[in-house]
Amino acid sequence: MSSDSDILDLARRLAERAEPGEQVEVTVGRGTRTTVRVHGGEVESFTSATSHGIGVRVIADHREGFAHAGSHDPDVVDDVLAEARDNASFATPDDHVGLVEPDGVEAVPVDHWNDSVVAYSDVDKIARTVELERRVLGGDPRMRSVRTAVWSDAAAEFALASSAGLALSSRSTSCSMSVSGIAGEGDDTATGAGVDAARSPDALDDDKVVSDAVQRATELLGGRPVPSQRVTLLLEPRLAATLLGIVAGSLTGDVVLKGRSPFADRLGEEIASPLLTLVDDPTDTRSIASDSHDGEGLATRRNALVENGVLAGFLYDGTTGRRAGAASTASAVRGSRGLPSPGVQVMVAEPGDGTYDELLASLDSGFALRSMNGLHSGVNPVSGDFSVGAEGRMIRGGELAEPVREITIAGSLQRMLLDIAAVGGDLTWLPGGTGVPSLVIGDISLGGR
Repeated sequence: MSSDSDILDLARRLAERAEPGEQVEVTVGRGTRTTVRVHGGEVESFTSATSHGIGVRVIADHREGFAHAGSHDPDVVDDVLAEARDNASFATPDDHVGLVEPDGVEAVPVDHWNDSVVAYSDVDKIARTVELERRVLGGDPRMRSVRTAVWSDAAAEFALASSAGLALSSRSTSCSMSVSGIAGEGDDTATGAGVDAARSPDALDDDKVVSDAVQRATELLGGRPVPSQRVTLLLEPRLAATLLGIVAGSLTGDVVLKGRSPFADRLGEEIASPLLTLVDDPTDTRSIASDSHDGEGLATRRNALVENGVLAGFLYDGTTGRRAGAASTASAVRGSRGLPSPGVQVMVAEPGDGTYDELLASLDSGFALRSMNGLHSGVNPVSGDFSVGAEGRMIRGGELAEPVREITIAGSLQRMLLDIAAVGGDLTWLPGGTGVPSLVIGDISLGGR
């Protein structure tokens, strides 16, 4: 892929066309993506695509307009600018909209480009995915089939420039492998998935993807509901990240300002166990999702959300920060075809002590959670109440016992945070970029038969 200087030049030239009394922000992207899907030892599909995009945001008279196109052709670029201006003229005035300006924070260098992703041959991608499927099928006699085995990689360039004086460019590569397997005993079946993502093919852990898929598919075979009871919940990092991600998502400026967060008016109060410190830190280069700048061009920084159990802050982009009377926390995120909004970039829960196995051994009884379903409909974002379907293993005498399926776990986010009884030392970086250790949470309602 060519240098990203040309797309930065394009962004700058267009931003410089801002008229008096007008603000213009331009984002330009370019990338390639390859996806291989294997089923039954054969390539089910192979896609490789190159994309181009440009987005223009225009703000005039407190009115904001946006337009996007999938081409860098000069005529198209001119049309996008004209369309953004036209859209702004019809927008509702909002005194809080506006571009962010440089705030003096120095960017932490982040380089996520690896030539080995671009050089990796299609033959190797296919062979590796076919082998992934074969290994999962052979990983346990109870494995019956593989729904799909997938390889995916991407190389992308991004540039942003604004009439407020911001200009930056970046490029990155990534690759991933995933597989979903089906296991069975008699009429009983269960599915399990494994996935890994990295910045280079050599960094992918094929063995872990295979073992995760096989274990998750076979571990809960024979599972049945258990009587309803109150339990201590043990969460491996993958599931701890899911629950803490719901909490972090309720601490963004747009959600808080709309009154849709159970923590909106609790800044400075104790909302969790003192064992919990939760931050959003895109500067942590251990994460595959780390980045030097946010979606509006400000240098990213570590933002504390919960410090030793105390609610420490919310995440703002430029607009929600102004609306709240606060500065942007450089937490703007944006898709390829939309406006920026505040969001969690790299959620990290600081580790405590002990491995997952050590936490397990410390529990006389409990429930080791393996999966949840119905999160989107089962969590009330305003009240914090939740009730979701779950599967897992009972814990008896510090060891995993019988598999359990077709049950629910219920409670509230507020109570769950206060009832965190242990934070593991096994900080794990997940494929999505989140860093979370295992958690033990007391007094959760388990609904069974």
